[in-house]
Amino acid sequence: MKLDLGCGSRKAEGFLGVDISADVGADFVHDLRVVPWPFADDSVDEVRCTHFFEHLSGEQRMAFMDELWRVMKPGATALFITPYWQSYGAVQDPTHQWPPVCEASYFYFNRRWRETAGVAHYPIHCDFDLNYAFWMGPDWLKKPQAETAFGLKHYCNVANDLHATLRKRA
Repeated sequence: MKLDLGCGSRKAEGFLGVDISADVGADFVHDLRVVPWPFADDSVDEVRCTHFFEHLSGEQRMAFMDELWRVMKPGATALFITPYWQSYGAVQDPTHQWPPVCEASYFYFNRRWRETAGVAHYPIHCDFDLNYAFWMGPDWLKKPQAETAFGLKHYCNVANDLHATLRKRA
């Protein structure tokens, strides 16, 4: 089973859509802030979550990730696409929640990182490995790698979106 969580009207091909709205053609109408989700433990092979995660509060993000971990099969992957925290897209939408999403936001969803950082007591139980990349506009893609790295560190709107791929650890 492949799920597109918070799919809206742009459900990915080959995925079952999950959305709060019955008006967007989702396969499952469900408020993803409400757990449990209507899926069995270890039943999901792949997940997409595009421009939804940033609409959850910090507390809701923790519950969302724990529920995601519950329904995904070990080794399954989830792709999250969110506006990058240093882009106008992260802060222009009044429905986006604080804090904006950055690559370090996902560190909290790795058990070993939580233990090393001294936050193992946080109410998070999931355990994901993380890889991430940035979606940048065409002007930045043409620049040398060193200049792009400098821009990401020092300027706004270099990266428009963050693409985070999470893999469920067994």
